[in-house]
Amino acid sequence: MEATPTSSSSPSVSGPASKRIVPPYVPSGDEGKDRLYFFHLLERLKTQKRTGWVDNGIGNPESISDHMHRMAVLALCSSDKSLDIGKCVLLAVVHDLAEAQVGDIAPSDGISKQDKRRLEAAAMDNIINDMLGGGTAAQRIRALWDEYEAQETAEAKFVKDLDLFEMALQATEYEKESQGQKLLGPFLESSIPRLRHPEAQSWGNDLTAERNQFWIDRTTKNPEST
Repeated sequence: MEATPTSSSSPSVSGPASKRIVPPYVPSGDEGKDRLYFFHLLERLKTQKRTGWVDNGIGNPESISDHMHRMAVLALCSSDKSLDIGKCVLLAVVHDLAEAQVGDIAPSDGISKQDKRRLEAAAMDNIINDMLGGGTAAQRIRALWDEYEAQETAEAKFVKDLDLFEMALQATEYEKESQGQKLLGPFLESSIPRLRHPEAQSWGNDLTAERNQFWIDRTTKNPEST
């Protein structure tokens, strides 16, 4: 995958997605004030709910931060000694950072992948240059985000797998919590087959087997519910 373009121009957005977007920050010239704005902006990652779950009527769905945190812990669970696990954890923590400003853009928002990339790239430019002043810390974050977007390193590819696997995990958990009233198979169908790392594939197979057993057990106990 090519790295996300860094065009400063952002496409116009309407509909539900527009309500989740924070206007670009205009730097004040006060380094401390600008940095503190970024620290406060991070709170949106804790409160913004993942759009796919909202669209499917999940009550009290996970936040963007919830998703990233479990990805980071999943990275720590890898036994692949060829990976820089510390780097994987950092990539997981940073990969959705742009969503603090633009929200979790989903296919249901009607925004093309190209425009989504442009919005997120513009958000990162605003964060790195205007909020964090482009210094050492800012460039550290930029390098991590760019690495994930480029999908060229083994670590970036593994963390992309974790992004997909975590979504599949969450889908199965919502199915169980709803006692089978929520059918979230499309989330697994769009994620498990795309896993590339052998360990992630193994985890995906285990999850698929567990989910299949859940539905078998539910059908056996309540055949009229299917």
